[in-house]
This record gives sequence, structure tokens and C-alpha cells, in this order.
Amino acid sequence: MDRMKRILRKGLRWLLIAAVLVAISPFALRLGAALAYRGSTYTIEAAPEAPVAMVFGARVYPSGRLSAMLADRVAAGADLYHAGKVSKLLMTGDGSPGDPTSGYNEPAAMRRRAIELGVPPEDIVLDYAGQRTYDSCYRARTIFGVDQAILVTQNFHLDRALLTCNALGVKSVGVFADYQRPWGYSQLSLNYSRTREFPAILVAALDVIRREPPEVLGPPTPIFHGPEPMTGD
Repeated sequence: MDRMKRILRKGLRWLLIAAVLVAISPFALRLGAALAYRGSTYTIEAAPEAPVAMVFGARVYPSGRLSAMLADRVAAGADLYHAGKVSKLLMTGDGSPGDPTSGYNEPAAMRRRAIELGVPPEDIVLDYAGQRTYDSCYRARTIFGVDQAILVTQNFHLDRALLTCNALGVKSVGVFADYQRPWGYSQLSLNYSRTREFPAILVAALDVIRREPPEVLGPPTPIFHGPEPMTGD
């Protein structure tokens, strides 16, 4: 009986250790990503040149109006284009590829806004199947032939995006898109987004280890049919 109790206590101890490790792993990953990529984030003025800026999707309202966070992402992408830092914008988000009748289309709304900001339509490429950050990065490399990019999103998301894209073969740096912060974002939205990043980065780490293709792929459609533009590297 005493031997059984010792085995149970030992088993419970290891179970507790495992539970603690699982609980702290998202925090460790967040901290690790932040430290790893703190030298890879820039202002628009200081950003190095790259062929493409990847602008990640976010919420679009039924009226077609972009959420404040998405409006900032598109504005930052347009500013990169006008500053001569990139020659193309890859707008990647949820275009409801599984249900084209839904009417929900982040990339199309992003394109309309970018054109309003003076970006020529021919320099905007749309990825309608970027439903997750992993999908966007995987498809950028596999479908659109992107091997170097500037990633455009808010600071709470940028570390995860950099981790994912670089792991999948897209050499990436990042630009924060926080023009309206803090007054343009609701506190509820910010708190949700920050909290969501902890489990999301754990999923991202598992994704890049497994490297399974997204549900939606399609044939390759490279953005540049010839050599990519020279960069400032």
C-alpha cells in the first residue's frame, strides 16, 4: 500500500510539473518571440526596402467600413508603397473562400481603401484565403512566390507574424500599424487581441513545426513573373 501511495504521489508531482509547463509555455513563447524580433521592427521611414508588403486582414463591418485596426494596417501599407519601400501590396485576409455567397471579404475592402489612398490597382494583390496568419504566410511563399516581405500589422500581432513567416521561408521584417492607438481602438478590442495572442503563439509554434498545408491552396500565381525587384539589402 505504501508503495502504491509513493507511485501515486510521484505521478501527481510529474502531472503538476507538466501542467505548469503547459501553462507557462505561451508566456515563454511570447517573450521569446518579442526578444528574437525586437531588432526586426521598424518605422516606415527606417524600414529597409523589400519587394512586397504583406498587409494582414482584420474585421470589416457589414457596411464595408474597415475596423480601426484594419484601417491602420492598410494606411501603413499605402505609406510604405508611397515611400518607395515596396513595389507591391499583398492584401491577405478572410475572403470566405469556402462560402463565396457570404459577402464577407476583407481583401476586397482593403483594396478599395488602398486605392482611395492612392495605390495603383495593378500594384495590389489579393489573397482571399488568408484566414489565419499561418495560412497567409504559407500561401505567400507557396502560392505567390514571396521570399522577402515587410509585414504590416499591430504590435501585439507582429511578433507572431514574424515568427510564422520567417519559419516558412519568407524573410521578413515588420512595421507597426498603430496610427490610431490608443484613441481609435476600443479597450475591449485591445484587451481581447492581447489576450488572444498567448494561445495563438502556441498554436503558431505547433503549426510551423508540422507545416501542414492550409485547407485552401490553389495553383501558384507568382506576384513577380520575372526576377523580383532589387532591394536595399
